[in-house]
Amino acid sequence: MVLVFSLIAQLGLIGCANKKMAVKDFDAANKPGGTEANVKTGVKPIPDAQVAVIETADFGTIVIELYPNVAPKFVERFKKLIAVGFYNGTTFHRVDPSLGLIQGGDPLSKDNNPSNDGMGDSNEPNVPAEFSDIHFERGSVGAARRGAAPAVNGQPALSEEQARNTANCQFFITLSPQPDFDEDYTLFGSVIQGINNAEVIMRAPSEEETERPIERIVIKSITLQSRSQYVSR
Repeated sequence: MVLVFSLIAQLGLIGCANKKMAVKDFDAANKPGGTEANVKTGVKPIPDAQVAVIETADFGTIVIELYPNVAPKFVERFKKLIAVGFYNGTTFHRVDPSLGLIQGGDPLSKDNNPSNDGMGDSNEPNVPAEFSDIHFERGSVGAARRGAAPAVNGQPALSEEQARNTANCQFFITLSPQPDFDEDYTLFGSVIQGINNAEVIMRAPSEEETERPIERIVIKSITLQSRSQYVSR
């Protein structure tokens, strides 16, 4: 099982477990020329009345506004998991300054076994793709998902169409424009405060040839708070 993104092959995250992919995340492999998934077009993000406030143990706070008119199902899932404290004690288990992103939200990252980080889900069912033509820019927040994969070790093959519908609980923040993600990942929010903190997290030292931070980057909590506390209307 490999999750954020399914971006794995497409973005050079593939590979061998002892190479760049020691943090098994979701990185969509080979985006076919033209996604067949439904893409919401011409939509302007409308922020939710609540924001998600990520409080890290050592890197300050990151505030994310949510776009339920763009990705209603994943925003609902994210808020539901936040409400029950699901993310508290998880980590940002993946940092990639060369690509420009950080990823977190895996429940398996709460333990002291880093080898399984990036492979976990919640107990909730997967969320279908909610792709849009909104561009992934600096500060965009997306839903991690698996990539297409052949059958291996008794696991059934996963087609690209199936992989698009495997978002569950993990999320990523892009720290630079990512046109390859456009219309291929669910964008559900944007950082409105703390982008520099996310940048520092992205540049944290990682184990050689992996995206796994040497030191655990712990998410103390994610809470829902009124957006009006952070943005003047």
